[in-house]
Amino acid sequence: MSQATQGQRRRSPPVYGRGPPGRKEEDRPRRPRREPEPEIWIPKTILGRKVSSGEITSLEEIIESGLRIQESGIIKKLLPDLKSEVVDVGMIQKMTSNGQSTRFKAIVAAGNSNGYLGIGQGKSKQMRIAIEKATNQAFLNVNPIKLGCGSWECRCDQKHSIPFKVRGKGGSVTIEIIPAPRGLGLVAGGKIKRLLELAGLKDAWTTAKGSTPTMNSTSKAILDCLRQTFSQG
Repeated sequence: MSQATQGQRRRSPPVYGRGPPGRKEEDRPRRPRREPEPEIWIPKTILGRKVSSGEITSLEEIIESGLRIQESGIIKKLLPDLKSEVVDVGMIQKMTSNGQSTRFKAIVAAGNSNGYLGIGQGKSKQMRIAIEKATNQAFLNVNPIKLGCGSWECRCDQKHSIPFKVRGKGGSVTIEIIPAPRGLGLVAGGKIKRLLELAGLKDAWTTAKGSTPTMNSTSKAILDCLRQTFSQG
């Protein structure tokens, strides 16, 4: 064996982490993933203690009493099937004396597709914290929605639409929701349609005016519309 070959062998870098020869990467034992532990809700308000003890069993009872919900655990206790979904995310850039500061904002909707919907907004320097703030605010803003069939073309007894025409406003956006016959579907844009699906609507006509790409104003207008079905109905 030549001296050049021995020098090349000496200079070759060692190989780490491959294990014994003949053992494949798939055969290695993997560590099991840690499942997130369920959070234990400890009520801090008088209303929370009443809900935890079973004295109050519905969200409608809280709204009719005029009580203020200050804990998201109250909604999670009364509506365990509520699901949250991120509707929109964005960045907020501001010029300060120390330079340019960047923050994130998130809009989250919470609904169970059966007559309940809430929308919240959160801001933070980290996207994860902004989404958590928005989710907590969405749970606090959950409102009941009265479903029905207000279309003269259908006149059925199923809860697939809204009982009457409603109009809501948020910022520069004005949205009108009109009852539709069963089987038509939701005549709306992408994000507006998703919010109506989370609320539990299956058939409806919608008209929107204003700067609808601004989801902050659009989501407020939709929530204003759907609140009227419960307050006026």
